Amino acid sequence: MTLKKSLIIVACLVLAAVNSLQAQAVFENPNHPVYKFLARQAQKGKVNYYDLVQPVTRQHIAEMLFELRKADNLTDTEKKELDFYLNEYSEFNPDLKDQTELLFKRDQYGNRRLLNVNKGDFLLRADPALTYEYTKGKNKSVFKQASGVALWGQAGKHFSFQAYFQDINEKGDGVDSTKKFTPETGIQRTASINHNLVNYSDVRANITYSWNNGLISIGKDQILYGYGQNGRLIMSDKAPSYPYLRLDYQPLKWLHFNYVFASLQSTVIDSSRTYRTGTNLYGGVREVYVAKYFATHSLSFLLTKGLVLSLGESMISSDSFDPGYLVPLIFYKAYDQYQSRYKITTGSNGQFFFQASSRNNIPNTHLYASLFIDEIRLGSVFDPAKSRNQLGYNVGASVTDVFIPYLTLGAEYTRINPFVYNNLIPAQTYENQGYSLGEWIGQNADKAILWLSYNPLPRLTTMAQFTYIRKGRDGSVLDQYFAEPQPKFLEQGPVEAQKQLLVEARYEWLHRLYLRAAYQHQAGVIRPALQTGAVPNQLSIGVNYGF
Repeated sequence: MTLKKSLIIVACLVLAAVNSLQAQAVFENPNHPVYKFLARQAQKGKVNYYDLVQPVTRQHIAEMLFELRKADNLTDTEKKELDFYLNEYSEFNPDLKDQTELLFKRDQYGNRRLLNVNKGDFLLRADPALTYEYTKGKNKSVFKQASGVALWGQAGKHFSFQAYFQDINEKGDGVDSTKKFTPETGIQRTASINHNLVNYSDVRANITYSWNNGLISIGKDQILYGYGQNGRLIMSDKAPSYPYLRLDYQPLKWLHFNYVFASLQSTVIDSSRTYRTGTNLYGGVREVYVAKYFATHSLSFLLTKGLVLSLGESMISSDSFDPGYLVPLIFYKAYDQYQSRYKITTGSNGQFFFQASSRNNIPNTHLYASLFIDEIRLGSVFDPAKSRNQLGYNVGASVTDVFIPYLTLGAEYTRINPFVYNNLIPAQTYENQGYSLGEWIGQNADKAILWLSYNPLPRLTTMAQFTYIRKGRDGSVLDQYFAEPQPKFLEQGPVEAQKQLLVEARYEWLHRLYLRAAYQHQAGVIRPALQTGAVPNQLSIGVNYGF
């Protein structure tokens, strides 16, 4: 057994000995509309919803929903949505009876499920995971079809489990086979010479142990950190999911601690470990990728209701597993200096980040800001000749119930200086599978967004969003480490620009059954996919079930 496996098993056994009073912790998909429903209620000061680190657990969501039952002045639309979501999280109802239902029979709350088993301390629920979407535009006609299964459950009083799988196919003219410069999650497609057909999969799973004020989880998923309208600066869902060990702990009502250790895909071949297989099949070579790891920890302080300040650091390491990063409280930067003997060629790639969020401190308003520091010289931060301000930041604000109930207006700006997320060691960039762990627009770019959303009917969300992006050329590694003064923001050209108007409607007709329609108008295109250029106008419709 490897040292890595041994340490993970020991950590699980130690934490399993903690006395528990809390129910099981199953993570909810961050794309579920209940996230926005609760975020808006927190923005109105009705709940103290903690969603800085996502996904959050179904239990936390249920607690917020039960708290909302006591809230005053909910509109008729909000009351109907609240009742709908309470039925979705029925496992936390103390009156839940033993039941076994198969093949889309209704449970005691009227919801149809592929499988529903509730017996004592054991719970298992499963649904198909289906997607059908069609997108039409000039020189573009793409059909997306996906099938799979989503299941989750509880075993005993402390353990929970979940798994999700979809096999996804996109075919037609104008298929985006790389999904690079887009907020869509990146993919690792199967090998194919047909550029009009893309096949890939999405697989996630977790086993979680929880106690009264914390949890530890081993699984494969994405971790989201911070806030953003269609991207996140610190940790986002742009990169495909990855295996990780996650620890969440809330020792005090005003203090949260989060830790993640993950194994990433570097996409860099390790020539020293690559070897001949002794056959001529597929070139006769066994290729091995350079090992890549990611560790992050953060503290969040609830200063008053709705006001949260957070700070943390992360480290990208490579080549070999370092058990020091399994220590959740160790100061990564100092540890890296110790391990590397202060040599840049033997060290790892570290970052610092900060997040602020204010909900309803100004009535019905959410204000947020993020700061991501890849590298900075504090002694020369204001010296244009010697500064190395390789950082990114975003600021955003939204106001809800503007003029009429459920109308929300928002604005956001994100700027990322040259060289952010990059590193002189190719296996230590801030990426997984070649896609950014943070903001998808990448370095030397900025993005401004204006949006409004409105729910005219319960569970029907309409949105109009305008996005303006500018992006310069990615700088060279030589300039990143030696240029003085450093290249200025957007100085390295040519600067490309992209404007996009998106109008969308989404309706949750039944539990986990979603209907969607969207129209997109775009002027300009930045770094298009190999087979697609700018599509000025496109219309898409789709149906999703079970995610």
